[in-house]
Amino acid sequence: MFYVYCLESEKYDELYFGYTNDLKRRFKEHNQKLNFSTKRYAPWKIIYYEACLNESDAKRREKYLKTTQGGRMIKIRLKEYFYEKRKI
Repeated sequence: MFYVYCLESEKYDELYFGYTNDLKRRFKEHNQKLNFSTKRYAPWKIIYYEACLNESDAKRREKYLKTTQGGRMIKIRLKEYFYEKRKI
């Protein structure tokens, strides 16, 4: 299985999209600041993920989610989550 995931920084208003074949290991790496592009926004929490059987499908989905349209789709899909977060 390959996983496409969305992380949210717990300290900053920042989202990160990625894909991996080992979600637990990859999430741990992000929070241990082993990834150059995410280390300054750590700690992270997983707010969304999808599973794919094919790596190329996961790569394509990740690429889409990193676009403006894909970012909007995630915010619509997680509308209640972001709404509740704003109320706090």
